[in-house]
Amino acid sequence: MGTDPITLADALRVVNNPGFERWQEQVRRTGGCAQPIHLCGYSRTVDTRTGEFFEYSTSSEPGGRLRIACGNRRASRCPSCAWMYAGDTYQLIMAGLVGGKGVPASVTDRPRVFATLTAPSFGPVHNRPTAGHCRCGAQHGEDDPRLGTALDPERYNYAGAVLWNNHAGALWQRFTIYLRREVARRAGLTQAEFSDHARVSFGKVAEFQKRGAVHFHAIIRIDGPTGPDSEPPAWASVALLECAIRAAAARVCVVVPANDEYGFINDWELRWGTQLDVQPIGALDGDDVSEQAVGAYVAKYATKAAETTGTLDRRIGELAELDGHPGLPDHTRRLIEACWALDAAYPERLLAHWSHMLGFRGHFSTKTPQYSTTLGALRGARADWRARQERHERGLADPDSEDDVGEDTTLVLAHWEYAGQGHTPGESWLAASIARDLKLNRDAAREALADLPGLEGGGWDE
Repeated sequence: MGTDPITLADALRVVNNPGFERWQEQVRRTGGCAQPIHLCGYSRTVDTRTGEFFEYSTSSEPGGRLRIACGNRRASRCPSCAWMYAGDTYQLIMAGLVGGKGVPASVTDRPRVFATLTAPSFGPVHNRPTAGHCRCGAQHGEDDPRLGTALDPERYNYAGAVLWNNHAGALWQRFTIYLRREVARRAGLTQAEFSDHARVSFGKVAEFQKRGAVHFHAIIRIDGPTGPDSEPPAWASVALLECAIRAAAARVCVVVPANDEYGFINDWELRWGTQLDVQPIGALDGDDVSEQAVGAYVAKYATKAAETTGTLDRRIGELAELDGHPGLPDHTRRLIEACWALDAAYPERLLAHWSHMLGFRGHFSTKTPQYSTTLGALRGARADWRARQERHERGLADPDSEDDVGEDTTLVLAHWEYAGQGHTPGESWLAASIARDLKLNRDAAREALADLPGLEGGGWDE
C-alpha cells in the first residue's frame, strides 16, 4: 500500500526544512520512538572546579523543541520503546538467573524454577490439542482467528472470566504469602523463624491467553536470609520448592461477595486453574529449561498486553466506542461488555475503567526487591553513559576520572516544560523508517555476535 498524499506532502516538508538533519538526530537518539515527548527549556552544566560550562537551549532545535522517548512498554503503541523495555526486562531477569548488575554469580546454584500459573476454565474454547481435533471437530491452524473463542458463547462464563482477571493480582499476592508458609512448613520452621534462615525471591510477568484470561510466568528462587548475597540452607531444594508451589497454589482462594441488587445471589470463589506448570531451571547447557530461554520468554511478554485477543490498546470511555471497531472479535467484545455489566455491582473494582484490559488491573512485570537489580538502575546506568558521551563530545572533564574521585564538581541548572507529544503524519512515516533501519542494524550486530566462537545466538527478542 502506497503512502497517502497528505503524509507524503508532510514528509517532503520535513525533509526540506533546514533543521531536518538535527530532527533526524533527535529521532535516532529516541530509537525511532513513535510518540516522542516534546520539551522546551534549557540546561547549564558547570564544572565548579575549572569554571568550564556548557549551555543548551531548545531555542536552537527544530521547532524549538527537544524530543525524548515516550518510554511506553506496549509494542502496539511504540515498538521502539517496547524493544528497549524488553531488553531491560531481559537484563533484569538474567541478572537474577546468572548474576551480574550487582547480583552474585552464585545464584546459578540456588534452587529455582520457572512456574506458570493459569486461570481456570470458564467454558470450552476452540484450541489446538497436542493430539486429535478440537472439540468442534476441526484442526485449527496456528493463526486461526477462532482459537481461544468460546465454542458456545451463550453458555460461556464471561462474568467469571473478567472477575478472575480483575482479581488476578490479589490471587498472586496470596500465592506468594502461602508459598513462604509452605516452604517454611516443609523446612520445619515457623513463619517467624523462616526469615532468619531463607528468603523466597521471584520475578514474574503476566501474559494473556487467546481466550482472554491472564496467567503468570514466574522465576522463583530460594536464597539465604539476606537475599542473593547469602547461601540458602541445606534443606532448600528444587523438589521442596516445587512441592511448596503446588501446595500454595491449591490453597489460594479470593471470594467476591454476592450482590443481590444486581442478581448475583452467590459468592464468586476465584482460584487458580489446574494447569500449573513447574520446571527446574538449569544452566545454559543443562537438560532443564535454560536460563537464556527463560529470560527471552519473560522479556517477550513484558511488552504485550491484552492486544493478543484483539482488544483495544487504550481505555474505553463508553461502550458505544466499540461500534467504531467492526473488526473487534465477538469473544473479546463480550468480555468487554461483561466488564461494563459488572461495573455497577462492584464499583470499587473499576471494571469498566479496565475493560480494555478485559478487567485485569495488575502490573504486567513485578519482582521482589531481592531478586535482582531494578529497571530504574538500568535506566540510570544508561543515562549516565549517555551523559559521559555528551561531556566527552563537548570537551568537558569526566566526573568519574581518577582526578575527580571523591569530588562532586558538576553543577547542573535546568528548566523544562512539556510542549506536546507525537509526530505529524510525515514525521511519523520518516520516524518509522529510522526505527526500521535501527532495528536492522541491531539484528545484524546480533547475528554477527552469534557467529563468534563460544557464544550462543538468540537474545531476548524473537
